[in-house]
Amino acid sequence: MNCKQPPLFFGLITAVALLVLPLQASAVDLYRYINDEGNTVVDYQVPPEYVKKGYEVLNDEGVVVRVVPRELTEEEQKEADARKRLEQEALAEQQRLREWDEALLLRYSTIEDIEAAQERALRDLRIRVSILKSNKRSLKQQVENYQAQAAEMERMGKQVDEARLQAIADLQSEIAISDRAIADRDAEIKEVQAAYEADIERFSVLLDMVEFRRKMMAQQRAEKQKNMREDPRR
Repeated sequence: MNCKQPPLFFGLITAVALLVLPLQASAVDLYRYINDEGNTVVDYQVPPEYVKKGYEVLNDEGVVVRVVPRELTEEEQKEADARKRLEQEALAEQQRLREWDEALLLRYSTIEDIEAAQERALRDLRIRVSILKSNKRSLKQQVENYQAQAAEMERMGKQVDEARLQAIADLQSEIAISDRAIADRDAEIKEVQAAYEADIERFSVLLDMVEFRRKMMAQQRAEKQKNMREDPRR
């Protein structure tokens, strides 16, 4: 079945289309910028040579909807990057201190608690160092025994066997390893001691802050009570 639309129908569609098209065209953004002569120019586009100087985007009513700043110079960009880096470092430091404070307050109640934990940690490390030094003394004694045997053989005109020489070399290698392990543990002791000392210092600051706030709150309560006694209507 072939149905034909009346001419009036097509006429209405055409009229609506003609009304809509101007509205759509008028919705195009405008751009406002300053040219080389210092004059303000409003146009449908910004010439490429003026883009770096910055411009404003206007709607069809002339209202600024977006501002594009001028491009920074190389020196200005370096300064901006430096400021941003400092801000990021400051935020990171604030986060570090916040996490540190939370950990301290969660683990300890007094400075004595930190000192006790420090002593336990250092005692364990010192025991390890003591064991390493004891092992080193044993190794040195074995080396001295082998060296004495080798010297005796040479006095007797005998050649020192390869196995004995290799044993001395192996023991000396183990002594060197022990020396490095002892040095590592000594360094660790210093690091642990410094870390706990820092914890004690930071915890002292936190206690001072808590005490200061407590005094301030007590002072505010006292002043409030005083004002209420002086003026019962409050």
